[in-house]
Amino acid sequence: KMIAVEPAESPVIAGGKSGPHKIQGIGAGFVPKNLDKSLIDGIEAVSSEESLKMAREIIKTEGIPVGISSGAAVVAALRIAAKEENRGKNIVVMIASYTERYLSTLLAEQERTEAAQLQVSVPTDAYLAKLN
Repeated sequence: KMIAVEPAESPVIAGGKSGPHKIQGIGAGFVPKNLDKSLIDGIEAVSSEESLKMAREIIKTEGIPVGISSGAAVVAALRIAAKEENRGKNIVVMIASYTERYLSTLLAEQERTEAAQLQVSVPTDAYLAKLN
């Protein structure tokens, strides 16, 4: 089955209204003319908050540098996998976004704050003398 993922705040594929959201890369606010809805078996709406939380979780626990839209895709995949009719089945999720694109966004906000508070260490002359 093919499941589309879109922002809960802008569920246009499902026929809802366009709205602001924080999931860059999906949910442009319109349905593209080249989208063949007959290929879609279901639609999962995922909130910006859920997407950010999942992306951060994947980065921290799995070490995979994903972006916010990948967080949304994984949330949707986990929902699908949790359904009784999918027990024991393989669920494949496309992770197409990469953290590097989002370092200036909410995804890395906490890390930027922590980095700004770090003290810069300057090597002492005694330490540098040991290297020679």
